[in-house]
Amino acid sequence: MAGAAHCSLQAKRLLLDPKFEGYKLSLEPLACYQLGLDAAVAEVQLRDDQYTLDHMRAFGMYNYLHLDSWYLDNVYYVDQFGRVMNLSVTLDTALQKPREVFRLPTDLTACDNRLCASMHFPSSTWVALSDGTGRLYLIKSGKRGSSASEKWEIVFNEELGSPFIIAHSVSFVKSDAHSLAVLLLRVEKDELDRKGSGFHVTLEWVTVAERKEGDQRYEIINRRVLQGKSVPHYAAIEPSGDGLMIVSHKPFTFMQSENDKLEENDDDAKVSNEKKDPLYFWQQTEDDVTITVHLPEDITKDDIKIRFSPDNICVALKDQPPLMEGKLYSSVDHESCTWIIREDKSLEISLIKKNEGSRWPELITGDTRGEFIMDPSQCSEIADSLMHLTSEVMNPNPEKENPPCNAQELEECDAFLEDGASLCRFDGDTLKVTHIINLGSNQYLFSVVVNPKEMPCFCLRHDVDALLWQPHSDQPENMWEHIATFNALGYVQASKQDKKFMACAPDYSYAALCECLRRVFIYRQPTPLATVLYNRKEGRQVGQVAKQLVATLEANDPILGFQATSERLFVLTTKTLFLIKVNSGN
Repeated sequence: MAGAAHCSLQAKRLLLDPKFEGYKLSLEPLACYQLGLDAAVAEVQLRDDQYTLDHMRAFGMYNYLHLDSWYLDNVYYVDQFGRVMNLSVTLDTALQKPREVFRLPTDLTACDNRLCASMHFPSSTWVALSDGTGRLYLIKSGKRGSSASEKWEIVFNEELGSPFIIAHSVSFVKSDAHSLAVLLLRVEKDELDRKGSGFHVTLEWVTVAERKEGDQRYEIINRRVLQGKSVPHYAAIEPSGDGLMIVSHKPFTFMQSENDKLEENDDDAKVSNEKKDPLYFWQQTEDDVTITVHLPEDITKDDIKIRFSPDNICVALKDQPPLMEGKLYSSVDHESCTWIIREDKSLEISLIKKNEGSRWPELITGDTRGEFIMDPSQCSEIADSLMHLTSEVMNPNPEKENPPCNAQELEECDAFLEDGASLCRFDGDTLKVTHIINLGSNQYLFSVVVNPKEMPCFCLRHDVDALLWQPHSDQPENMWEHIATFNALGYVQASKQDKKFMACAPDYSYAALCECLRRVFIYRQPTPLATVLYNRKEGRQVGQVAKQLVATLEANDPILGFQATSERLFVLTTKTLFLIKVNSGN
């Protein structure tokens, strides 16, 4: 990430309230409406081979309810028959049943390794849709939310490889041609990862543009892939299609295309290959070093040339360049060094150390092509030698002037699941990071679309508060703007151990979270009081109060979707769609 500008997020003091007194539980009734679904939501359970935390985050905690931010109170979901169902609300007391607006052409039940169907709304007349089998649909919908003018018509339909979910999409005009950029998320098996989870995460950035022939057909003009080791908390394409912003615990990098790989330096390719497959293995004791080299089948004893000296070693096969050559880490008794060919056709070289008892951190100075194998007895020796630095007692010496920090004094909600997340902005042309922010302990909470023409906002924990940030890709001096604060929400949400989804109203009037089953918590912004209220402790008048409300849904099915608008909350379970009226309309 050399050359990237290291930035920081600047909170606006006027949006912070250091004297916030907490939320008061309100017992005021919340109007709650429910609609039974004709068919169950097309929920896809995790398979046995989807066992990692990344699978759970990406697919197990997927939000099956999709909010269309271009139209007021307009939500969509996909049912088990592959129908895209829509509910558009104008009046709570005259709710219509969800209506079918589109049916996926593929039979979802025929694909064994499918993911959940996903969708995104790049503009007021376009929809990006995935059936979960690896096929992407770009659909011209007309004006949505109105059955009269709404007609979903497939304009682009293509198989794009392994199954994915749509993370984000945008619609823009470039070089006089209409284009759509879609971000596809996959969790894929990583055969080279033997120490981690065995999987990696990819974000494929696909750009589709209208053909110049003017036949209103669309084709892929660019496919770029980023790879990382954790599911991103936030990933969004800039409205202009020129860049990408990602919030993730572990970094993402662009993968090289086939053309780039061909141009790659041969030496770099050799080094990478050697790292994957060690050239030799070595072990050591206090007295000697043993090197093992696997030989090709056609090599005989006469083909091997080994030269020992007090400080150097050279191993060559036939007339080839030396297999191993260089300065040893420490001197050896070269006259006592030997080598043999073992029964498994491997070459074993024994070096006798001149300085007995010393441990070598490397075999040949600067050579990283070998792999050191530590004997289990050596591991226990090292552990014993470090034992004096540890203690089983939390604070063995309480009389010290500066006693060590006791982790038990921290409250549970102060512990973050992850540390070290970062926010990166990637340039679409150079494919390099242009801006980076180390988020540290600013825990990611949720994202929300405030203005559909802008990038989604993301909410981060800052101390006890939750601060909402609006990215401005076209304003280099003000790329991330602090636009709202939810007082103490960072602290409050951390105590909700069964929390599944979080959201807030686009007008910032309230934030909400739901548990896996039934309960929904709503946190209103402070509002002026109609009556006089005194703080008895401080003997002063309280001008405004923030209310917490709790709604309990009449459902035994798990919550699968959760969306917030300025007036109401939408909560989706397997067979029911609930509407909770939070604010009355203007």
